[in-house]
Amino acid sequence: MTSHVTAKYQKLLSLLVSSFSSDSSRWTLRSRLSRMLPWVIITGLLAFASSKPCDTEGSNRELLLSLNKNLLRSLESQAGLPNPSVHLALRLSNYHNLAKESEHLNRLKNDLHNDIQSSLSNSQSVVGHLALYTLALKSSCYDLNTITFSISENSETLLTHLKRQMEQEKEHIAFSHRPLTNYYQYSLGVLALCVSGIRVNNHVSNKLIKAVEHEHFKHGDSESVDTYAMAGMALQCVKDSGSHVQNAAELHTALSKIKQKLLDSRRIDGHIGNEFSTGLAVQALLAMGSEVAECAASMEAMRTAARNNTYHNPMAASQMLPALHQKSYLTVKSKECLNEDDTLVLEPIDPVVVLPNKNKVTVMVEVVPSSQVADVYSVDVSKGSSLLEALELLKGKNVGFTFEKESSLWGPFLSAVNGEQARQSDRRYWHLSADGTALTQGVSDFKIEVPQKITIKNTSY
Repeated sequence: MTSHVTAKYQKLLSLLVSSFSSDSSRWTLRSRLSRMLPWVIITGLLAFASSKPCDTEGSNRELLLSLNKNLLRSLESQAGLPNPSVHLALRLSNYHNLAKESEHLNRLKNDLHNDIQSSLSNSQSVVGHLALYTLALKSSCYDLNTITFSISENSETLLTHLKRQMEQEKEHIAFSHRPLTNYYQYSLGVLALCVSGIRVNNHVSNKLIKAVEHEHFKHGDSESVDTYAMAGMALQCVKDSGSHVQNAAELHTALSKIKQKLLDSRRIDGHIGNEFSTGLAVQALLAMGSEVAECAASMEAMRTAARNNTYHNPMAASQMLPALHQKSYLTVKSKECLNEDDTLVLEPIDPVVVLPNKNKVTVMVEVVPSSQVADVYSVDVSKGSSLLEALELLKGKNVGFTFEKESSLWGPFLSAVNGEQARQSDRRYWHLSADGTALTQGVSDFKIEVPQKITIKNTSY
């Protein structure tokens, strides 16, 4: 391509020079234009690259099919509650196995529904789960008015409970300048109500707009790309619904700021924030009106990461797959479950026997509680072990290290270390880092490949 462009501009140079009559004029012009030529070529190449179509479904069909099948297989090996985010991604795909999707929908309506029912009965805030459950049902074109929860013999619909929880979150923001949960779940709640055709209370959406204005989307010391992305999709839905006409200017400003935040977070390799936030970020950019070609580098970065098995966690894959299909969660609003493809078939696969790695690596584990008085431990683990396996080995050595874990849609996370809790209700969590670099994966996904120091720190947010 470079030689073609060079030849094209050399021909242009000759044509320009030949139009001058005197030899001296020709020599001077040729000299000046020759010096300009490299920059002309570079400019031309950049223009060509920026106009290159980002994603043709055909050229990446095999990868998309493989990712779809992996996500579908995860339903069979899924431990714990069924994941509504996985269901949502499968439903937003262009390729379906309708029987398995229907089976998973039934699991959501039973197992996840009962878990949410229990949380509601205990007056717990579960906006995130309620919102994802709503989106999953809506993606299957299920009648949301038929889904109810019974609390103290009082039966109310799913959307009624979601609206009530969003009002409680809004009141908590007014009182303490932050939601009961976090702004990511708050944004998810706004989005779920909006795509379900519910008019979002202006006071509820205004709280989100103000949070964008004052840059309240933090996780520790860093800005949360995931939260900006989810807020972008939520506010774009509110804008599209036409229900926020009183503060249209503020809404427009918030959306512009979110888009710029996402673009500013784009790394040189195309990822936005990190490998695990790029999917939601691209979804948000597409939802907010970016052309597919504008997301070319980020989509290619996700494809490369997918080929390297970066997205082996089903939750991570579920957020990335809609973006590669050039869709976003806003697509759910207009989804019609008619004449859908039903050709996705899972071929039998031979079980993989993983032999234990005889090579050992030493892991130093530093625990920094809220008192800031650190304890340091050491454990030898097989190369390729997960961090969770390393912590289990360390706990088994009876050297004073203990931990407890809880489940989430992303997998297990640490809830207590050495007897000390880090509760969401206290705005605290156990921050994990390896040799000073924050981990972007959970304890069951991060692999120990080299000797390193893992720091587990009780951190506020």
